[in-house]
Amino acid sequence: MDFTLTPEQQLLSDGLNKFLDARYDLEASREAVKVGAGWQPDVWSALADELGVIGACLPESVGGDDGGPEELMVVTEALGHALVVEPFVDSVVLGARLLHATGAEPALAAARRIAEGDAVSALAALEDGSGGVLSRVTTRAERDGDEWVLNGAKAVVTTAPIADHLIVSARTAGESDDRAGVSLFLLPSGDAAPAGIDSHVFRTIDDRVAADLTFTDVRVPASALIAEDAIELLEQAWDEGTAAVVSEAVGLMRKVLADTVEYSKQRQQFGQAIGSFQALQHRMVDMFIELEQAVAAQYFAIITLSAPAAERSAAVSAAKATISRAARFIGQNAVQLHGGMGMTEELAIGHYFKRLTAIEYEFGTADAHLARYAALT
Repeated sequence: MDFTLTPEQQLLSDGLNKFLDARYDLEASREAVKVGAGWQPDVWSALADELGVIGACLPESVGGDDGGPEELMVVTEALGHALVVEPFVDSVVLGARLLHATGAEPALAAARRIAEGDAVSALAALEDGSGGVLSRVTTRAERDGDEWVLNGAKAVVTTAPIADHLIVSARTAGESDDRAGVSLFLLPSGDAAPAGIDSHVFRTIDDRVAADLTFTDVRVPASALIAEDAIELLEQAWDEGTAAVVSEAVGLMRKVLADTVEYSKQRQQFGQAIGSFQALQHRMVDMFIELEQAVAAQYFAIITLSAPAAERSAAVSAAKATISRAARFIGQNAVQLHGGMGMTEELAIGHYFKRLTAIEYEFGTADAHLARYAALT
């Protein structure tokens, strides 16, 4: 199978990598996430206006370039390589693409704002005790005249503190484990958020902003309901998001391995570079093998995103389980080969390691995806 990029995809990759190399400063990024707003809005605007990256994977009907899974792979791998914290997966994959799929006019309007770089979104889908199962929803929405009233809670909603839109899954029918009856609501966030939303804001281990959300008698207009019985739409978006972080992890691991090999050529011990020691060479070869397996899993997931649901989900789960193992192996060995410097704030490798560790558990653990793969196959 030929995985060569088309000229247009290669141009997208080259342009994005050149932009990030020249203008995405790791120190400025860390400053933004630790003591600033949690992201760099000017970088987000530049990605949208100067490069068109935000719309690269969105349909033309909402202002995008009608790119598909391959464009998603190109963009997310480049973002991972540069350790970009701006919320591309949350806002574009789990946001604008999902909003477009609902077909509701308020959702399409929000998707256009995201494509233009004027807004970001967060998906509030998982709950405490759900075990990562999207259909296990206890948050309820009850109709009251011309309004819906939401009650419940969502856990670890990344990007929520900086989001302009919240996409919330809530049960409008059925019991907590039923696949039927899960609907999607679009709520304004920030200063425009409706009364009754309590937000416990925190920073994740990889320096991303997140919040636990509690909804208490939150009243929203009828138009806030953008999709009923939306579990299949939600699962499609979740699989696309999982494939996106798989590609992000590949970009991260490429950078981590390259930095480790370069460091081993410079670090002297016993009068010679540590890269000349056969035991360490073997370690780096093992890291390279894990990376190549991860790349193969990445390709498998990406080319299967347009397949029927069961085939798509099985491929994504296989890729996520493979990536989780590779991320742990490559990340931990890179830190060890760097010695104590590997965990310092000054060295990039420590920040990459934290992101790889987070990805190991994001969108489901390796065990959860192995179980899903076994059930689907």
